[in-house]
Amino acid sequence: MVALLGAPLCAQTAAAPASAGREYDHSAASTRKAVDDVMWFQMLGGVADIDIVKYTGLPPARIANPTGQGAGNPVIITAYTFLPKKMDRTKKHPFLVFSHGGVHANFNTGSAHIVRELLEQGYAVIAPDYRGSTGYGRGYYELIDYGGREVDDVYRARQWMLETYPFLDATRVGLIGWSHGGLITLMNLFEHGEEFAVGYAGVPVSDLVARMGYKSDSYRRQFSASYHIGKSAEDNVAEYLRRSPVEHAAKLRTPLLIHTNTIDEDVNVLEVRRLISALKAEGKQFEYKIYEAAPGGHSFNRIDTPLARESRKEIYAFLAKYLKP
Repeated sequence: MVALLGAPLCAQTAAAPASAGREYDHSAASTRKAVDDVMWFQMLGGVADIDIVKYTGLPPARIANPTGQGAGNPVIITAYTFLPKKMDRTKKHPFLVFSHGGVHANFNTGSAHIVRELLEQGYAVIAPDYRGSTGYGRGYYELIDYGGREVDDVYRARQWMLETYPFLDATRVGLIGWSHGGLITLMNLFEHGEEFAVGYAGVPVSDLVARMGYKSDSYRRQFSASYHIGKSAEDNVAEYLRRSPVEHAAKLRTPLLIHTNTIDEDVNVLEVRRLISALKAEGKQFEYKIYEAAPGGHSFNRIDTPLARESRKEIYAFLAKYLKP
């Protein structure tokens, strides 16, 4: 399906980069995270059984002291789980893995209305704070592996749910994410397509080389930091491409819906157009919509407007076609 929609749409504010030429305040971020953790239970505790769980991922991509005690240990990932209170646990049910955005951010109650909508449809949800997320201190923040091991952190959320809850159906697992979360969604579909029934990528970061070309110096410096990719795109084009969905389009084998917006102030539409073109060139079957000047920019279909709600209904209809909640 190909569509260029003219006019209104909606949005929700995406997380701004945590570091843009200034020292990041990890103490304040930890306080905000603690408050947010309480708010989840207040906002959704009436409709969901909520838990904050921990599981292990791959070791860090970079180990500063390889001979130190505990060097190379698996990274411990925190995730949020939501199970509808009305879910009949004698039957099998689908669930969704929800990847938050970034560069550095975390899963927070700004997404509570979307989680509520998913719960109301009968989905269980797991949302991991993969390595590099904020609110867990400097050490965790600097474990970031953008387009790398963070993808595996999210994949392992799927595994954890299936190992923990026998009433969840391994054949009906979906992935959703916006922005950086859209990139993680795409990369998981490309690498583990047979283990997901469907995916949705909203305004996804799609081409890191193109992205570095139109972003500010302070934004680019985040990626060239010693604890991050460590080099600029100019110095290592191949590494930036390796971490870009556009480079892996040939691997798609899972139903996929993509949304983008021509006035996105964060992920320029050119990135997503390049992804769409790459998927078409590989002869892949997928669906997408390019919204024309949709109000809300990067967050157009995550806010609380009629257009945003209509767009999310389309997302949910697409997911339901394959997950059958």
